[in-house]
Amino acid sequence: MTSATYRQFGKDETVYSAIVPSPLGFMLVAATKKGLCRLVLGNDRQALETLRQQEFAQADLQRANPQLQDWIQAILDYLNGKQTLPAFPYDLQGTAFQTQVWQALQQIPLGATVSYSEVATVVNNIKAVRAVANACGANPVALAIPCHRVVRQSGELGGYRWGLDRKQALLKLEANYLQKNS
Repeated sequence: MTSATYRQFGKDETVYSAIVPSPLGFMLVAATKKGLCRLVLGNDRQALETLRQQEFAQADLQRANPQLQDWIQAILDYLNGKQTLPAFPYDLQGTAFQTQVWQALQQIPLGATVSYSEVATVVNNIKAVRAVANACGANPVALAIPCHRVVRQSGELGGYRWGLDRKQALLKLEANYLQKNS
């Protein structure tokens, strides 16, 4: 999906999506033919439905196709501690800086955490700590791009767009998975 198409609410684009229950509440998962474009967590199915209808108001919204159903199952298996997440193809919209941050986040190993300032160093902009935090908050595919692995330099959890309880649960899930499989 081009940036222009996204700004036009997905005009002339086919978007496959589903809202499913998960161990972290409901998930809105959406993809284009190019890849995963949204993975949103929430407590309210109707709020996610409203978000889907607003964000993709001009798109041809379709039910999850077999590929997206497989990805959803992989995400649910991850959330249930059965496997790690596979690498997904993405169809994301973001600034060049956000894209750099999202690529850096994908390099953080399962179960590890890094600070916002460490991510800023990786993207060669050590003064951009707040911008890194904003890029984490703008991450369109929760879990798949692991912004939950970024914490404050003090080791405190810091913020998380989907709630600190979810961030803590994800970090615990990953630690348990590593312990179980070591």
